[in-house]
Amino acid sequence: MQTLSTKQNRKNYNRKITSLHALVIAFVFVSCSSKTKSAYDDYVSDVYQTSQAGDNLKLLSSADAKTTSTDVKKVTLEVLPNEEFQKYYGFGASFTESSAWNLATIPVESRKQVLTKLFSPTEGAGFTLTRTHINSSDYSNNHYTYIEEGDEDLSTFSIHEDMRGFTGDENDQVRDVELVEPSYDIIPMILEASKIPGADFKIIASPWSPPSWMKSGETSEMTNGSLLPEYYGLWAEYMSKYVTAYKEQGINLWGLTPQNEPLHAHDAHWDSNGFTPEQGRDFLRDHLGPQLVKDGHLNLDDLESGLRVLIYDHNKSTMNDYVQKTYEDPEASKYAWGTAFHWYTNSELKDNNWYAKELAELQKNWPNKGMIHTESSIDIDAKDPIGQYWRASTDYAGTFVPFETYVNDIITDLNHGTQGYIEWCSILSHKGQPNPYDNFNSAPVLINPTTDKVIYTPLYYLLSHFSKFIRPDARRIALKGDNVNGLIYTAAKNPDGSIAVVVYNNNEEAHELSIKLETKTYTAQIAPKAVQTIHLRNK
Repeated sequence: MQTLSTKQNRKNYNRKITSLHALVIAFVFVSCSSKTKSAYDDYVSDVYQTSQAGDNLKLLSSADAKTTSTDVKKVTLEVLPNEEFQKYYGFGASFTESSAWNLATIPVESRKQVLTKLFSPTEGAGFTLTRTHINSSDYSNNHYTYIEEGDEDLSTFSIHEDMRGFTGDENDQVRDVELVEPSYDIIPMILEASKIPGADFKIIASPWSPPSWMKSGETSEMTNGSLLPEYYGLWAEYMSKYVTAYKEQGINLWGLTPQNEPLHAHDAHWDSNGFTPEQGRDFLRDHLGPQLVKDGHLNLDDLESGLRVLIYDHNKSTMNDYVQKTYEDPEASKYAWGTAFHWYTNSELKDNNWYAKELAELQKNWPNKGMIHTESSIDIDAKDPIGQYWRASTDYAGTFVPFETYVNDIITDLNHGTQGYIEWCSILSHKGQPNPYDNFNSAPVLINPTTDKVIYTPLYYLLSHFSKFIRPDARRIALKGDNVNGLIYTAAKNPDGSIAVVVYNNNEEAHELSIKLETKTYTAQIAPKAVQTIHLRNK
């Protein structure tokens, strides 16, 4: 028989249990309710498509994006916005003397329109990461440097060559072509581009060759051979002076590579200079790095705050062996912000899975070093500059489909840690000129310097799918989904909270995309042989 106090204690105990159950139920209810709410509930999707059928960054209507057939293969993707990876610096193409020359041949209003289409984030591609050359390159009208021969004091150093304009008599390809503005050049081009409303781009500068008198083993002027060790210090000072001179013109360079394609200096047909991995390490450690620090360009306490030095600047297929010599040496590595690499040879990319393994190895071995793709290009088919991107094309490297090669290369790079992607020349002629070495490339923009006709190639629209919607300081985020042959994809979250999902369909049939972002699902139909950017934003 229970006493009164025992009964009362039991009642009190039951009340506590009941209250606890109520609290647990309330907590579960609140937790479940919070899970049904998402920061992305009010987001809407804009779908842009470029396809072999002729879409050029076309904003698809609801009807265009809607699946009309039950036979269309369905692909499910899930965006995980809180699972972040590398930061992006940008996408774009390069300022070269050849690009500036082509702009000098067309009316001023046409020129401004081209630059707007390249650099405006609202009216164009919004390119944010670019490159240019120190001294002449393969896409200059002729060989040139910034000093007189034998000037070991650098007293004659001047970047006047980059702003003096053109005479019209530099080589046979430019001769007899009327120049609308002969005073135009690389520096005027960069400055004009920077004044496009909304333009915000970074520049990486790279040398193709030191002056010939500083080298040995050349086969012709500034071609092949290598820098003599006794001129390492002078060449480092020369490069630092270039950075200072550009700054004085109002151009603050974002990055610098010590040498373009250091392993291509035995059989090159244009400006080149050889640096072995050991020579590259020694030049950076003992000369270039200290010189840049001395002149206030490089901040060793914070490599992000000053000029960034990117080593290698050659094919990603062999980059890991090259960079190891520098990165494993603490005194050399401390000057290097990261690795620059190219994609050549194009035809081998697909067979080697776009060198995903090499990219993964680079990121794993040197996780604190940046990764930037600094050059890609293809030979031009002047008779079919648009169609060549969608069919098998042949150049020195072999046979490949350029659009497929580009989009797979870009997305594979991004999914393996790369933080920016730069095409070679931003603008060339409709024949891929001028190039005195008969190495004629295509470009995002082609200009007929005689008729003033401007062509925007599929490459322009492809690069826009990234540069326009993945802005500086965006982060790659996780994108998980079905593994479908012929389909590749990536996603990024911008500082403003918007999300870009880029998908390429290399198949001959359309697919229905079902993209889940927390509580919402967006659908779109992607055409055969097409790339889409699904831009998810707050309405």
